[in-house]
Order: sequence, then structure tokens, then C-alpha cells
Amino acid sequence: MTDLGKIDADFFERVIAPNLGADREAVSLGPTAGVDFGVLELGGRAVVAATDPLSVLPVLGLERAGRLAIDIVLSDVAVSGIEPDHLTLGLTLPPDYERETLAAVWRGIDAHASELGVEVTATHVGRYPGVERSWIGSATALGIGDPEDLVRPDGARPGDELVISTGPAAEVAGLFATRYPERLGLDPETVATAQQRVNDIPAVEDALAAHRSGAVTAMHDATEGGIAGGLDEMADGAGVRFDIDPRAMPTAEGVEAVCSAIDVDPWHVTSCGTLLISVESGEGETVVAALEERGTPAAVVGRVREGSGVYADGQRVEPPARDPSWKAAERLSQS
Repeated sequence: MTDLGKIDADFFERVIAPNLGADREAVSLGPTAGVDFGVLELGGRAVVAATDPLSVLPVLGLERAGRLAIDIVLSDVAVSGIEPDHLTLGLTLPPDYERETLAAVWRGIDAHASELGVEVTATHVGRYPGVERSWIGSATALGIGDPEDLVRPDGARPGDELVISTGPAAEVAGLFATRYPERLGLDPETVATAQQRVNDIPAVEDALAAHRSGAVTAMHDATEGGIAGGLDEMADGAGVRFDIDPRAMPTAEGVEAVCSAIDVDPWHVTSCGTLLISVESGEGETVVAALEERGTPAAVVGRVREGSGVYADGQRVEPPARDPSWKAAERLSQS
């Protein structure tokens, strides 16, 4: 419990999962390892809910940072196939957080929510001691839709094709190049290219486009633990084997250079904006085309088979015990 990032799976299974308060009949899916959302079924409708911390990095530009902060939680609903439409926000700000700063962040939140058709339905905003500046609260996203449209991340079936959008570590490349441009030991052109990867983080519209285009059987976003962690969660949840061709994986410019500079495996680090998708056989290229039409690189990278685990070129891919980007950020912030 001393490591940064999400708690480990063992603690979740021993302490969190068995102790969830009252057992309510409407909850058809509660907190589950490897699943981004929970589900209520009310009056024949599915209410999908997801909660995430809010990280607002001023170095990205305040309005842009506000947009990215809510896109990350909204995408946890969008991967379900149900469009997010409501959002609640609890902002716990440092004592010296300026009104002008909050106003700029809120403009970004409002603009992005408006573009996505999402309404903010409840808020709490206040200043409190002991709050670190970039982590300023949490948000809960909700989506209401037809239960028949619901897709879980553990729904992959043997014979399905595997599609990956954006590729590994775009989030880490973009954020590290933006936050620590002088400390990476890279030339200015490479740093500038890597900084553009911040534009790859939003995933709500990509997720919805993929769901609308083909027969998606499972979808997951590659957050902490990256592609290796996300694929392992999907395969383990579905009780199947994933066979991946790493040469087919899209990789954005600047990613490999930054990951090498901070000594992390691109497959192991948080990759917001990257979608891991299984689709019925023959539908993979249709989903790829829908994503590429939005300007998002994507590729069919493998197949789902009987068995267990994730394999690349026949070699088992193990998920990281901890996302190494946390320690990399600690090193750079202290140097």
C-alpha cells in the first residue's frame, strides 16, 4: 500500500470487493477488478457509472487541462457502449488556488461537456489544507441507455479480432515531454513532437465511434499498467487467450524516444486515449476505418483464442506489478 497509483489487486479482492455496503437489487455490476464502470438497472434502462480522480496540470494550459480531466472519467463510461450524459464533480482545491485559475479550468470543463452533450448535475467546490495542486478532487460520470447496448471489458470470445487504437504510452510521452522538457536529454524537435501526444489522450468520441461501427464484444482503456496490464485484465476476465502481433501495433512519433529517456517499457505505462477492443471476426477493419476517419491511428493486432494469458509472438506478456511511470515522475520531479 506504499506504492503510488491504484491499490493492488490482492488488496482490492480481500478488502474492497467483499465490503460494499448494502446489497441493492438494482446493482447488476458493482466494483470489479479490470472493469472501468458499474451498472444499475432501473425501469428497463442501464445506468452506467464511473468514478476517477481529477488531475489538472496547469502546464497543459488551464482550459485544455480541464477538458482532459473530465474526458478521462467520461471515457470510462463510453467504453461500455453507453454514451455518457451526466457528470458530478467534487473539486478539493489548495488554499491558495486562485479564482482566475479555477474559472479557466471550469471553462474547459464546461466547453468539453457541452461538446459531448454531457450536463454537470452536481458539484462541490472548496479550498482545503493539505491538497496537492495537480490532484484536485474526483468526478463521477453517468450514462443512461439500453441494456442491450452494454458491452463489458470481459466480453471477448474465441475467434474475435483484437483492435488497438493510438498505441502504447502516448499519454506518458505527451505529459513527460510537456512537464519535463529540459530533463529528458532529447533534442528540441523530438520533445516538440512528443508534446503533441497530449492530443491523443481524449478517448470518449473514439470509443463511441468504435461501438457504432462494428460488432464490438469488449472494450477497455489502457490506463495504469498500460497495454500489457489492460490486455491481461481483458483476457483474464473473459477466460481466453490473446495472441498479439507487436509489429502491427500503431506507435505514435515521440513515444519510443521519451520512454527510452525515462527508462520505462511503453507497454507497461499508463496510456489514456488507447482503446483495447475485441470485435467479431471480420469486423476489425471496419472498426479501424471508423477510428482512422476520426484521425485516430488503429490496427487489427491479433486474435482471441481458447486458453489464457496474453502472448506476443508466442511469448507470454506479463502485466507490470506497478505502473513504472509513477517512479519515473518522482525521479524527474526531484532532479
